[in-house]
Parts: sequence; structure tokens; C-alpha cells
Amino acid sequence: MGGGHPYLAVLAAVSTLLCPPRGLNGSSEEETRTTQFNGSAAVFRSFRANFRRVFAADGEEFDRRHLHFQDATKRHAYLNSFSTVPQSAEYGVNQFSDLSQDEFRELYLGASAGCGSCWAFSVVGALQSVRAIGGGRLQQLSVQQVLDCSFRNNGCSGGSAFQALSWLKQTRVKLVPESEYPYKAKTGMCHFFPRSHDGVSVRNFTSHDFSGQEEAMMSHLVERGPLAVIVDAVSWQDYLGGIIQHHCSSKWANHAVLVVGYNAVGDIPYWIVQNSWGASWGNEGYVYIKIGGNLCGIADSVAAVFL
Repeated sequence: MGGGHPYLAVLAAVSTLLCPPRGLNGSSEEETRTTQFNGSAAVFRSFRANFRRVFAADGEEFDRRHLHFQDATKRHAYLNSFSTVPQSAEYGVNQFSDLSQDEFRELYLGASAGCGSCWAFSVVGALQSVRAIGGGRLQQLSVQQVLDCSFRNNGCSGGSAFQALSWLKQTRVKLVPESEYPYKAKTGMCHFFPRSHDGVSVRNFTSHDFSGQEEAMMSHLVERGPLAVIVDAVSWQDYLGGIIQHHCSSKWANHAVLVVGYNAVGDIPYWIVQNSWGASWGNEGYVYIKIGGNLCGIADSVAAVFL
């Protein structure tokens, strides 16, 4: 396997790279992964307690969520039937298991509910990581500033990482620390800062299509640092951990994430991808995707940042 270093992991600051879902709270990863679930009402009640669901146990909402939960457990069995080799992805019950597939797409891959801000998280994650790699201080920068001020995008109603980078390059806006412009999960009025204010600005960025050229993308990651990418994350609703090798298409680009590294040492080389759904999801907030085959469309739309 070419592409430079056999193992690379350039991890961005993660404590602010979370998009907390509205009304959904996580439970311990250990509980989720070690418990064998089925679709029974008793087990569903246990799921409700673990994830702090607040709807009544004898109403229409309970029945609807229970039905989605039963559908999810059947889906998990199908997805796991492909996991026949070591390190394969594992699918099972997590914080999304009482959502229908349509609800999951709407809440986490669209912008009609909650705050569709992951395009901004991926851009800010790239900036703060590249800055640290270049010798600067690893500092959490303001995602809210990008949400409020990037006039090329639509705030919580959705946006493009590439449009945000274009805005940053054109205006030379300096991103300020998260502490000065905290995340509110809703679009607000843009707060302007004087040119003399300390911050991080974008000198330039590049965008590439590396489909069919993932070894070149590996080299690009080594040379440029973490990469903002757009993926098809529909199948990630049920992901618990391991390396995704199947059923992750490149048909629809619907979610922005950050490729922070890769591992080419073992039998299955994989991308290390930082997601924005919280540390209780996946591999403590990360997803591993097999290198080769453009799984999830990971190589279709790739951006690197220059400061």
C-alpha cells in the first residue's frame, strides 16, 4: 500500500466537534455494546431508560418508537450478516435505534429539524488541526461564527464546506476561539470583530475528486493535514464500531466529516474519520472506513486547507 506513512492519525480537537441531537441523550458505550437486544417491549423499556427517552409507556409515541426499534433490530441482523472477517463493522442498538430511517435522514443528514451544521464543524476542525500541525496552539475555534457569518451558506438550514472555505478565503475573516463565540445550535446574527483581533484566517484551499485514486488521497492527507469530505452516511444510523467494508454507497452526498488519519498496517487499511454525533456514537465519535472502492463516497469531494 502506497501513499506515504503506513500509519497516520492527525486527530483534531474533539470536545467541541459535537452536534448534540435535539431531545436525544446518550448512555454508556459499554452498556450499548455488551447487551444483546431484541425487539421485545421489556427490552425497549430498558433502551428508553438507558437513553433517557421521556415519552409515556402507554401512548401512541411509545408504540411508534417501539415499532421503529423492532425494525432496527431486524436491520442490524441483516447488516451484521456481512461481518465475516476480523475488524468488520458492527451494527446494533445506539441512540438512533428508535428513529425510522426517514427520521434519521431528516434529523442528521438534512436540515429541516435540529441544526444542520456539520458542514461548519468539518471546516473548523480542519482549520484548527492544520494550525496545530503547523506549530500553532491547538485551540478550539468558533463553529458558531461560521454558521452565523458565512453568507454563502444557510446556517442551520444547511450549507457546503466548500462554500464556507471559499467565503473564508475571499473575506479573510479571522475565526475566533470558541470561548469568545460559543456554539448555540441555532443560526444567529453575525458578530463582527476588528481586523486587529486575534484569530485564524484561511490563505487558500484546494478541492479534489480522488475517486479511484485513494492512494493519492492518502499522500494528500500526509502532506496537507486533515481533509474535509462529503459522504453518504445513510447506513451510519446503526454503526457501533469496526471497519465499514460493505453497504455504504456513494450515491448521495449528504453529510460533512473530517478525515483525520489512516491505518495501513493491518490486513484491512482504513480511513480514520471524525464524525460530529458525539463520543457515544461509533468508535468514540469516529468511524473507520476501508480504503479502496470509494466506500461512502469518501473520495468524491475532498478539501484541504492552507493557513
